[in-house]
Amino acid sequence: GVVRALETGRGRVVVRARARIEEQPNGREWIIIEEIPFQVNKGKLLENIGQLVNEKKLEGISDLRDESDRDGMRIVFEIKRDAMANVVLNQLYKYTQLQQTFGVNNVALVNGRPQLLNLKDCIKHYVAHRHEVVVRRTQFLLAEAEKRAHILEGLLIALDHLDEVIALIRASVSPDEAREGLMAKFGLSELQSRAILDMRLQRLTGLERDKIREEYDELMKTINYYKEILASEPLRMSIIRDELLEMREKYGDARRTSIEFTSGDLSMEDLIPNDEVIITISHEGYIKRTLSSEIRVQNRGGRGAKAAATKNTDFIEHLFTAMTHNYLIFFTEKGKCYWLRVYEVPEGSRQSKGRAIQNLIQIDPDDKVKTFITVPNLKDEDLLNNTSVVMCTKKGIIKKTFLEAYSRPRTNGINAININDDDELIEAKLVKPGEEIVLALRSGRAIRFNDDQTRNMGRNSTGVRGVKLANAQDAVIGMVIVRDPSATLMVVSEKGYGKRSSIDDYRITKRGGKGVKTISITAKTGPLISIMSVTDTTNDLMIITKNGITIRMKLADIREAGRATQGVRLIKINDGDEIAAVTKVMEADEDEVNEELEGGAGAVTGAVDSAPAGPEADSGE
Repeated sequence: GVVRALETGRGRVVVRARARIEEQPNGREWIIIEEIPFQVNKGKLLENIGQLVNEKKLEGISDLRDESDRDGMRIVFEIKRDAMANVVLNQLYKYTQLQQTFGVNNVALVNGRPQLLNLKDCIKHYVAHRHEVVVRRTQFLLAEAEKRAHILEGLLIALDHLDEVIALIRASVSPDEAREGLMAKFGLSELQSRAILDMRLQRLTGLERDKIREEYDELMKTINYYKEILASEPLRMSIIRDELLEMREKYGDARRTSIEFTSGDLSMEDLIPNDEVIITISHEGYIKRTLSSEIRVQNRGGRGAKAAATKNTDFIEHLFTAMTHNYLIFFTEKGKCYWLRVYEVPEGSRQSKGRAIQNLIQIDPDDKVKTFITVPNLKDEDLLNNTSVVMCTKKGIIKKTFLEAYSRPRTNGINAININDDDELIEAKLVKPGEEIVLALRSGRAIRFNDDQTRNMGRNSTGVRGVKLANAQDAVIGMVIVRDPSATLMVVSEKGYGKRSSIDDYRITKRGGKGVKTISITAKTGPLISIMSVTDTTNDLMIITKNGITIRMKLADIREAGRATQGVRLIKINDGDEIAAVTKVMEADEDEVNEELEGGAGAVTGAVDSAPAGPEADSGE
């Protein structure tokens, strides 16, 4: 706005309060306001902010105090633990008078006509005005100096003929006769004659005569200087410059208003670091995000650490990793999708419950979020037109649609897939041409086929059959997109058993078949509940149970086994508990891992058994 105003003469200038963020010893953040915009009344401002907080239009503020005193202004906003100070500050700028907009409209009279002037025009006309001032001022001063010099010339003539002047004045009957006599005898003007007659007798002394001579000589120098000014434009411009410098020295001081990026130039991503976070969603729909570094690494077979405070009837159902700048696209079991930025998900500690997802997106009361995808940017045309969203349902239906169809967020969501009455959506993932799709069943079987086995369809279509179920109790439990032929498939059963198998063990077939065995299902293992692709064994595996117990272990610690084996025990499951979600996360910082492992079970909240379990592996078809 400032640049536009200078270039065109018209623009909008945004003025913001001066604010800073303080982190307190207890880990909470405060927003400190040290200056508010010009002409904003502080009392009305605070009253308006309090009203917005009560109406829940401003969220994340737990307390507001005015600590201003004679030393300066200080307004304190205490931020809730699950809120981000940068986001709250941005909301304050957006909804309150902490940010004001001033309109610039440089209209001035130029030669009697109004004109819109940009910065260059303003300078040009101002310099022209100053030039006119200098010329007219010099002409006036020259006329005054010449008038004074004319009088001094008459006085000098009178002093040079002093005796004759005195005799003429004494012989005159009246002042008018004396004036006319002086004008006639010495060739003086009327003005000079009047000055001689008005001259006091003390000016006739020798000292006064010298002063008159000196004044005349100085005056002649001044007159010559004035004439030089009127004859030389560069000299006039030099005078203008010197006078401006003099004004700067006399009245100038340091800039008081800082010029920074406005809200139009500053995006939310600039305020929030792009960190890796873990998103958890409970069975009853509570969502939160936690920095992945808060969950420490343990040995395989441990009991894990308490991850979230949930009710007896609730449990953690979904857990996945994302970057804070990503877009979250939520897909519900009824086939609708909604959008949310990761940084808009409330931040919570490992033990916090989170916030009801219905407060963040306008999901139907009888619907629930079932799966998610993360997208770096919904405005990337190449990504939107060369990437598809592939979805699968519990009954084995699969559908593929270009990502571009889901790139226009709506508050109340859109239809993503047409779901039959006895079916529900369970998985949605991004797929590119040439990649492969693996569908896994609760019965322990999996099918692998190319993505070109299904064509791209519209948003409201139902899809085609992707896998044939073994029986009425069987169901699809997960889907994997194979992007790396060297990847291994990680499978986990309901009672905590799992393994990694080479992708080459799964032959490529056509969609709609029964698939092959991916894990040996027994009463000890329970049915299959999770499948994922593993391309980097330096990453970690995180498992969370329905009672909120989490464990994080190295994927490299889970050995590779044949697809028909039952695998090894990954986590000890208490009676009445079972695994709710499994995900892989980036490798933790080595120093942090070592510190946690050396600290033992007492380093985290909850009972931790970090003793490794034995490799209880079985084989057999």
